Amino acid sequence: MQTTSRAIVLHTLRYNDDHLIVHLFTEREGFVPMLVRISHAAKAAVRHTLFQPLALLEVSWHHRPTAGLQRPKAARTAVMFSDLIYNGHKLSVAFFLAEFLGAALRLEPPSEVLFSYLEQSIRWLDTADKGYSNFHLVFLLRLTQYLGFLPQIEAYRQGAFFDMLHCRFTPTRPPTPHLAPEEAQWLPTLLRINYDNMRHFRLTGEQRNRFLNIVNDYYRLHLTAFPQLKSLEVLRDIYQ
Repeated sequence: MQTTSRAIVLHTLRYNDDHLIVHLFTEREGFVPMLVRISHAAKAAVRHTLFQPLALLEVSWHHRPTAGLQRPKAARTAVMFSDLIYNGHKLSVAFFLAEFLGAALRLEPPSEVLFSYLEQSIRWLDTADKGYSNFHLVFLLRLTQYLGFLPQIEAYRQGAFFDMLHCRFTPTRPPTPHLAPEEAQWLPTLLRINYDNMRHFRLTGEQRNRFLNIVNDYYRLHLTAFPQLKSLEVLRDIYQ
């Protein structure tokens, strides 16, 4: 059965001299690994150079349910980036988020709502001309809503701990992994930040990296076999 879907490129790995293994998150089928042939032909139906981190594509393939890797029959750019692939800072964020999403979405079923959130967020980053230093934090915290472990901030009171396992605030220190009150107090603020207002929230590089570590630990607590991310250290270096 032929399937055509919008797709977001999450990971690309050289397989041999002739092929790439590419991980996509697609609107219709969710997470899809593909074997992409390397071709330099000008009129190739699938140009391997399209498969860059967070690229927004439209891909067609003959879906084989028992195949470990699907083979694309056609691919084209769905959204042409204006700045993301030319801006070194944004490109570093894109590499990090692509690796992060590759780990976080591996078991996610298809979801038009989730795909729309991802697509609109990537497009926002591409067109933003300033005020995007907190983008990755806002993006990842809001993503938890779609993955089922959004922190519940309604019950927050000053001095509360945050129980990271049960996603809730508690007046006493929980036996589970948690945030102490001095860090837990930041969560309600961070979850109220959105792309339009985040330029007004000033964080130091040290604070930004600390919150990034917390978010990373939070995902690793809730997602099975979430790996150590190679690009995490690169992003930390940017914000030092």
